[in-house]
Amino acid sequence: MPETTHLTLPLLPLHNGVVFPHMVVTVRIETEEGRTALAAAAEGDTQLLLVPRVDGKYASVGTIAEIQRIDDDNIVISGVARARVGAGSTDGDGALWVEAEPYPEVDVIDDELETLVEEYRAVVSAVLENRGMGGIAERVLAMDNPSRLADLAVYSPDLSLEQKVEVLEALDVRSRLGKLLGWMREVLADQELRRRVRDDAAEHIDKSQREYLLRQQLEAIKRELGEDGGAVSDYRAKVEQLELPEKVKEAIEREIDRLEQMSEQSPEHSWIRTWLDTMLEIPWGTQSEDRLDLEEAWAVLDADHTGLHDVKERIVEHLAVRKLRSERGLAKGDGRNAGAILLLVGPPGVGKTSLGESVAKALGREFVRVALGGVRDEAEIRGHRRTYLGARPGRIARALVEAGTMNPVFLLDEMDKVGADWRGDPSSALLEVLDPAQNHTFRDNYLEVDLELSDVLFIATANVAETIPAALLDRTEMIRIDGYTDEEKVAIARDHLLPRQVRSAGLEPEEIEVTENALAAIVDRYTREAGVRGLERQLGKLTRKVATEVAKTGVEGSHITIDEADIRERLGRPKIWKDEASDRTDVPGVATGLAVTGTGGDVLFVEASVVGDERSLMLTGQLGDVMQESAKIALSYVEAHATDLGLDPDKLKGRIHLHVPAGAIPKDGPSAGITMATALVSLLTGRKVKASVGMTGEITLQGKVLPIGGLKQKVLAAHRAGLTEVILPERNEGDLEDLPEKVRQELTFHIASSISEVLDKALES
Repeated sequence: MPETTHLTLPLLPLHNGVVFPHMVVTVRIETEEGRTALAAAAEGDTQLLLVPRVDGKYASVGTIAEIQRIDDDNIVISGVARARVGAGSTDGDGALWVEAEPYPEVDVIDDELETLVEEYRAVVSAVLENRGMGGIAERVLAMDNPSRLADLAVYSPDLSLEQKVEVLEALDVRSRLGKLLGWMREVLADQELRRRVRDDAAEHIDKSQREYLLRQQLEAIKRELGEDGGAVSDYRAKVEQLELPEKVKEAIEREIDRLEQMSEQSPEHSWIRTWLDTMLEIPWGTQSEDRLDLEEAWAVLDADHTGLHDVKERIVEHLAVRKLRSERGLAKGDGRNAGAILLLVGPPGVGKTSLGESVAKALGREFVRVALGGVRDEAEIRGHRRTYLGARPGRIARALVEAGTMNPVFLLDEMDKVGADWRGDPSSALLEVLDPAQNHTFRDNYLEVDLELSDVLFIATANVAETIPAALLDRTEMIRIDGYTDEEKVAIARDHLLPRQVRSAGLEPEEIEVTENALAAIVDRYTREAGVRGLERQLGKLTRKVATEVAKTGVEGSHITIDEADIRERLGRPKIWKDEASDRTDVPGVATGLAVTGTGGDVLFVEASVVGDERSLMLTGQLGDVMQESAKIALSYVEAHATDLGLDPDKLKGRIHLHVPAGAIPKDGPSAGITMATALVSLLTGRKVKASVGMTGEITLQGKVLPIGGLKQKVLAAHRAGLTEVILPERNEGDLEDLPEKVRQELTFHIASSISEVLDKALES
């Protein structure tokens, strides 16, 4: 370096770092001003003044640097000395030349500086040792020159750019070391704080482990002394008190052992406790005593429900079997085929759901109900796996907890409305529940032990059996409840519905009296249904009218009698007309058929007409595929046997139009064949169908009449509609035994095996 007091050098600004004397670094030139300064230095004596620029401002002190090598935009430079930055100017090439006053590093080493250096070495060594950089610490301790020792701080990651600039601007080495010593003490204090936090955390973990071991030892000591041992001891005490099945007891004890060895901080600790609580809530070995008095049980069923003889008889049979086995000391056996699974199928409002509660009362058992309508998740039946968040047992296990016994009456309501989606098929999960050969070992996914369900009396309900999977239907004992006659409805209204509606309206029994004739009129003129739900709504409307009258008068002890003549005033005009069949069949081409819907039996009218000359068949009335096939079969039979039937073949050349009114309601089913054939023959022969005749049956191309299902519901619908004659297939003759005696006396039944027999009974002369 020339021995001059002032130098004029091109300025190279540093934006991201600081270069100290005695440093050799590689700098990448990326800006235009940097390239200009480099070109100016290359033309001169290859020296530059490196000045840091922080927040747009140049430092007051820079570093004189010597260019060692130039490699494209990368230059290797070595720091020479600090220099104060003076005035500057720009040359013609755009380079900024500034005056630089070099600062000679001539420091007097005295005792004060020696003390400062030793203290700084100790602090830096401690910082480096904490970071595991002992080798670098040795190099720091070996540095003799105080100024160079201080300048090594440029490599410290603990100092910011602003702090490094302050070190560069501190020309006095004592000031420089003082700044660095303060900063490094802060770094060392931060390291010590972090180390203490880390050590405290490790100590806490060790303490928790030590406390856990001590707690386990304490519980062991308490067990030896017969004292309370906490939650684990509580669970063990409960297990000893309960009469648990052997496998269940083993499973519970295994989980208690796991709980005993597990820290309370473990998330699985709460899962095990929840599982244990659920297992101990199951009423293992608890059973209700059956009421084995058959007469009393029948009396209870009769008091709650009118009719339903088949269901009552099946319940009494179940009781009789249990009574005999109990009296004769027969062993329970292996549990197979011990349970009873009844399926009550019938239209809405016939009392299927309420019957389950009556059965429980008759047996003296607890009653639980599970509504299956809309259930789509298989886990609702079988439970969730214990690994799932929020896992819990299925509805079967929860119902046992709710009942408090292992032999309740379990009502599975609306089994025909179970759904299925990506979460599973609940009806498949019910296969094991409702199989008497398997449900003695039903396994819930959450409990993971076998549940004994063979003593449970399952009663399932459904409106239609067709939507229930065949495999599930095969595991049940189906009992059909097809509906009530008008006389049974009057008795139900008098004994059950009216008293309930009187209480609901806030009336006293002595304030209202509804005569038998009035009840019969309501049944006859205001409802037409298989059940009694609509009848109960009409009675509710009637009692509200009476309650309004009583509330307006405010007279205590008033008595209002409702007779047949008072019904229209309170319920409005009648909604049912009995002469509907005669009105519909007063012209040829209309026949009265009988059908079964989801709401019970119903009467359908089939109308036929011939229009135009083009030969074709047109069907209207929202007919399903099966009824459309029945219509085609009927027409083919009529065409093939036109001569035998006495028809004019020319009349079959037009377009045949078959229509079933109420087109907004979809209709389907294999029982309308003879009705359609009768309507066609009536149209083509000009002979009207008898207004008093209803018919049901399917037809073949040879004219045979095939059997049908749902005969009782269809006959009851014909009886409600005022028909007096019913034509039915020969093979359904045995089903007439299921009809009430009064209906069999009031209706005339014609048995037919061929369509010719149907026409003989249905058409007028």
